[in-house]
Amino acid sequence: VQLQASGGGLVQAGGSLRLSCTVSGNIIRITAMGWYRQAPGKQRELVAGITSGGSINYADSVKGRFTISRDNAKETVYLQMNSLKPEDAAVYYCNADINYYSDADEMVAEKSWGQGTQVTVSS
Repeated sequence: VQLQASGGGLVQAGGSLRLSCTVSGNIIRITAMGWYRQAPGKQRELVAGITSGGSINYADSVKGRFTISRDNAKETVYLQMNSLKPEDAAVYYCNADINYYSDADEMVAEKSWGQGTQVTVSS
């Protein structure tokens, strides 16, 4: 199973970016999906999460500015980030709770991570 994130980059304060993360592999089911971020010298924190049923939660710091969504048919989660601030700069990681078949045809349930995508916001 792989999670491939994309969409990061450099943007001016007040600008927007859209992150995408696609899951690939011999997947049975994806339940919760989410985005985390980690700034230099800080712990990784949850930015937004979405369940398979569509329940959503956001960190207080991004409410009203960021929107998480998912396309189950494409096994992809998105993060639309508007009104970006310098304090939003971080490496953003996608995350998913996945049930899949291993190479040995065993069912595995695990939380998987993408490789991270850098978001830089200039003031």
